[in-house]
Amino acid sequence: MKEDDCVIFRRTLERAGRRWSGAILYAGVAGARRFVEYRRYVHGISDRLLTQRLRELERQGFIEREVVPTMPVQILYTPTEVGAELVAALQPLGEWGRKHYDLIEKAPE
Repeated sequence: MKEDDCVIFRRTLERAGRRWSGAILYAGVAGARRFVEYRRYVHGISDRLLTQRLRELERQGFIEREVVPTMPVQILYTPTEVGAELVAALQPLGEWGRKHYDLIEKAPE
């Protein structure tokens, strides 16, 4: 390992691990496109926080926002290639969590 690998690893986890961000990206990869679909996938998130995280993920290049000029206007949020790559990279973490779910749920925060 190189000296800066720890810094890169930490920054990546902080970006992906920001509360709700990973779940929102996962929802997008799973097929959510409209705001209400993201809200349905990501249980417990408020509308305000979902809006904030979608904007952050867009600024960071993980989600693309598309305005469809219909009546009423539709706004679609789609994971970028980089966002989908990040979710794919995190899949083993999700599998680990599923395997050790009891441990995770019992552990104090």
